[in-house]
Amino acid sequence: MKSVHLIKRAIGSLSQAPPSAVEVTKVQDVLNEVEFRLWSEMQYRDQRHSIAVLVRFDRFAPTALQSERAAALLHDVGKNVSGLGFIARVVATLVGPRGHRFANYHNHETLGAELLSVISDPRTVELVRGVANDEVSRLLRAADDI
Repeated sequence: MKSVHLIKRAIGSLSQAPPSAVEVTKVQDVLNEVEFRLWSEMQYRDQRHSIAVLVRFDRFAPTALQSERAAALLHDVGKNVSGLGFIARVVATLVGPRGHRFANYHNHETLGAELLSVISDPRTVELVRGVANDEVSRLLRAADDI
Protein backbone atom coordinates (compact mmCIF):
# COMPACT_ATOMS: atom_id res chain seq x y z
CA MET A 1 0.00 0.00 0.00
CA LYS A 2 2.83 2.42 0.83
CA SER A 3 4.41 1.89 -2.60
CA VAL A 4 1.07 2.60 -4.33
CA HIS A 5 0.79 5.85 -2.37
CA LEU A 6 4.35 6.82 -3.33
CA ILE A 7 3.76 6.09 -7.02
CA LYS A 8 0.54 8.13 -7.04
CA ARG A 9 2.29 10.96 -5.21
CA ALA A 10 5.21 10.93 -7.67
CA ILE A 11 2.89 11.08 -10.69
CA GLY A 12 0.94 13.93 -9.09
CA SER A 13 4.22 15.71 -8.38
CA LEU A 14 5.33 15.89 -12.00
CA SER A 15 3.47 19.16 -12.50
CA GLN A 16 4.82 22.26 -10.80
CA ALA A 17 1.66 24.28 -11.54
CA PRO A 18 0.52 26.47 -8.66
CA PRO A 19 -2.78 25.89 -6.89
CA SER A 20 -5.73 27.94 -8.11
CA ALA A 21 -6.70 31.24 -6.47
CA VAL A 22 -9.81 29.55 -5.05
CA GLU A 23 -7.67 26.83 -3.48
CA VAL A 24 -5.26 29.38 -2.00
CA THR A 25 -8.20 31.28 -0.49
CA LYS A 26 -9.39 28.04 1.12
CA VAL A 27 -5.93 27.57 2.63
CA GLN A 28 -5.94 31.16 3.94
CA ASP A 29 -9.27 30.46 5.63
CA VAL A 30 -7.68 27.62 7.63
CA LEU A 31 -4.17 28.81 8.46
CA ASN A 32 -3.05 31.73 10.57
CA GLU A 33 -0.97 34.41 8.83
CA VAL A 34 2.43 33.00 9.82
CA GLU A 35 1.42 29.42 8.98
CA PHE A 36 0.21 30.64 5.59
CA ARG A 37 3.57 32.30 4.89
CA LEU A 38 5.33 29.04 5.74
CA TRP A 39 2.87 27.05 3.57
CA SER A 40 3.47 29.54 0.73
CA GLU A 41 7.18 28.64 0.79
CA MET A 42 6.37 25.00 -0.02
CA GLN A 43 6.89 23.77 -3.56
CA TYR A 44 3.72 24.06 -5.63
CA ARG A 45 3.50 20.27 -5.88
CA ASP A 46 3.47 20.07 -2.06
CA GLN A 47 0.89 22.84 -1.84
CA ARG A 48 -1.42 21.01 -4.23
CA HIS A 49 -0.90 17.75 -2.33
CA SER A 50 -1.71 19.43 0.98
CA ILE A 51 -4.94 20.86 -0.44
CA ALA A 52 -5.95 17.40 -1.72
CA VAL A 53 -5.21 15.95 1.74
CA LEU A 54 -7.37 18.66 3.35
CA VAL A 55 -10.26 17.92 0.99
CA ARG A 56 -10.11 14.20 1.84
CA PHE A 57 -9.59 14.89 5.54
CA ASP A 58 -12.67 17.16 5.56
CA ARG A 59 -14.71 14.27 4.13
CA PHE A 60 -13.28 11.78 6.65
CA ALA A 61 -13.49 14.12 9.67
CA PRO A 62 -16.22 16.72 9.02
CA THR A 63 -16.16 17.92 12.64
CA ALA A 64 -12.38 18.38 12.81
CA LEU A 65 -11.05 21.41 14.62
CA GLN A 66 -9.36 24.20 12.67
CA SER A 67 -6.02 23.18 14.27
CA GLU A 68 -6.51 19.64 12.93
CA ARG A 69 -7.39 20.95 9.49
CA ALA A 70 -4.25 23.11 9.61
CA ALA A 71 -2.23 19.94 10.23
CA ALA A 72 -3.66 18.48 7.01
CA LEU A 73 -2.27 21.48 5.13
CA LEU A 74 1.05 21.60 6.96
CA HIS A 75 1.88 17.90 7.39
CA ASP A 76 4.71 18.08 4.81
CA VAL A 77 6.01 21.59 5.58
CA GLY A 78 9.23 20.12 7.00
CA LYS A 79 10.19 18.92 3.52
CA ASN A 80 11.17 22.54 2.79
CA VAL A 81 14.18 22.13 5.07
CA SER A 82 15.78 19.51 2.81
CA GLY A 83 15.74 21.77 -0.24
CA LEU A 84 15.32 18.75 -2.51
CA GLY A 85 13.63 18.97 -5.90
CA PHE A 86 11.51 16.29 -7.54
CA ILE A 87 14.28 13.96 -8.77
CA ALA A 88 16.29 14.22 -5.55
CA ARG A 89 13.16 13.38 -3.55
CA VAL A 90 12.59 10.26 -5.63
CA VAL A 91 16.22 9.23 -5.08
CA ALA A 92 15.96 9.98 -1.33
CA THR A 93 12.84 7.82 -1.12
CA LEU A 94 14.62 4.95 -2.86
CA VAL A 95 17.99 5.10 -1.07
CA GLY A 96 16.93 6.26 2.38
CA PRO A 97 18.31 8.92 4.72
CA ARG A 98 21.89 8.99 3.41
CA GLY A 99 23.53 12.35 3.83
CA HIS A 100 22.23 15.47 5.55
CA ARG A 101 19.65 16.61 2.98
CA PHE A 102 18.19 13.14 2.43
CA ALA A 103 18.04 12.67 6.22
CA ASN A 104 16.17 15.97 6.54
CA TYR A 105 13.72 14.84 3.88
CA HIS A 106 13.05 11.60 5.75
CA ASN A 107 12.77 13.50 9.05
CA HIS A 108 10.30 16.05 7.68
CA GLU A 109 7.62 15.39 10.31
CA THR A 110 9.92 16.31 13.20
CA LEU A 111 11.38 19.26 11.30
CA GLY A 112 7.91 20.50 10.38
CA ALA A 113 6.73 20.22 13.97
CA GLU A 114 9.76 22.25 15.08
CA LEU A 115 8.98 24.96 12.52
CA LEU A 116 5.38 25.09 13.72
CA SER A 117 6.07 24.85 17.46
CA VAL A 118 6.13 28.61 17.99
CA ILE A 119 3.45 29.63 15.48
CA SER A 120 0.76 26.93 15.63
CA ASP A 121 -1.71 25.40 18.02
CA PRO A 122 -0.18 22.51 19.99
CA ARG A 123 -2.69 20.13 18.36
CA THR A 124 -1.43 21.09 14.90
CA VAL A 125 2.16 20.49 16.01
CA GLU A 126 1.26 17.11 17.56
CA LEU A 127 -0.42 15.92 14.37
CA VAL A 128 2.37 17.16 12.09
CA ARG A 129 4.96 15.46 14.30
CA GLY A 130 3.07 12.20 13.67
CA VAL A 131 3.04 11.10 17.31
CA ALA A 132 -0.69 11.39 17.98
CA ASN A 133 -2.48 8.06 18.11
CA ASP A 134 -6.17 8.87 18.07
CA GLU A 135 -9.04 8.75 15.60
CA VAL A 136 -8.28 12.16 14.08
CA SER A 137 -4.62 11.29 13.53
CA ARG A 138 -5.63 8.02 11.87
CA LEU A 139 -8.05 9.89 9.61
CA LEU A 140 -5.35 12.40 8.72
CA ARG A 141 -2.93 9.60 7.81
CA ALA A 142 -5.68 7.96 5.74
CA ALA A 143 -6.30 11.24 3.90
CA ASP A 144 -2.58 11.47 3.14
CA ASP A 145 -2.15 7.82 2.08
CA ILE A 146 -4.65 7.80 -0.78
